[in-house]
Amino acid sequence: MRNASKIIKGTTLSAKNVTATVEQGEKPWFVHSKMVANIMYSRMKEQGITQKELAEKMNCTQQYISKILKGRENLSLEALCKIELALGIRILQFDSNN
Repeated sequence: MRNASKIIKGTTLSAKNVTATVEQGEKPWFVHSKMVANIMYSRMKEQGITQKELAEKMNCTQQYISKILKGRENLSLEALCKIELALGIRILQFDSNN
């Protein structure tokens, strides 16, 4: 799988960025949701697939994909894993040093 940070340059999310955004009144998950939407959109564009085609790959509705792509959906781990598999990307990354 491709590393999602290579798909969209400048979208690296740091604790500092999240803190600054949260201080401006946004919820932390909301910031992440927008980033996932941007990553998905770019990868869909690269692959030339539609919302409907992605929905079929993820076994969900096109309406749900539309909600995710608006960047306002509080995504579950299950949904994130389905996105990763359907688009062949890595969104969830964990630091093994923690």
